[in-house]
Formats: sequence, C-alpha cells, structure tokens
Amino acid sequence: MSEKNIRYPHIRDLREDADLSQADLARILNCSQVAYSYYEIGRRDIPTEVLIALSKFYDCSVDYLLGLSNTKR
Repeated sequence: MSEKNIRYPHIRDLREDADLSQADLARILNCSQVAYSYYEIGRRDIPTEVLIALSKFYDCSVDYLLGLSNTKR
C-alpha cells in the first residue's frame, strides 16, 4: 500500500515512538491485533471511541491522529 493511501498517518509513528507493538495497543484498546493493524494501514476506519482513546493515551488531538494537523496539540 502506498503512503498516500494511509488514512491515519501518525498512529504508527506514535506507537513506535512509545516502543509498543501492535499487540500492546490492541490490548489497550480491547481489540484484536489484526483490527489494530487494519487501522494503521487504513484498511479499516477507526471508530470514534477508539480515536478518543488513542487521543487520550497519546495526549494528542484527534485532528493529529486523522492527519488533519501536523501539530500534536
């Protein structure tokens, strides 16, 4: 999948910066590792409640997670 097809350009970087695996994040979000990996590659839309949970976990804005801003806050 090319870079331009990724819907959520920052979530992989945030996860890697936190030294977490996809399985770690899946446990935190109470979803499967496969579901989380689909969020990262843009194969599945991230539900609103998961976006909010990620925003709180990473202390960043939802706009940042969605790629609407390059500023975390």
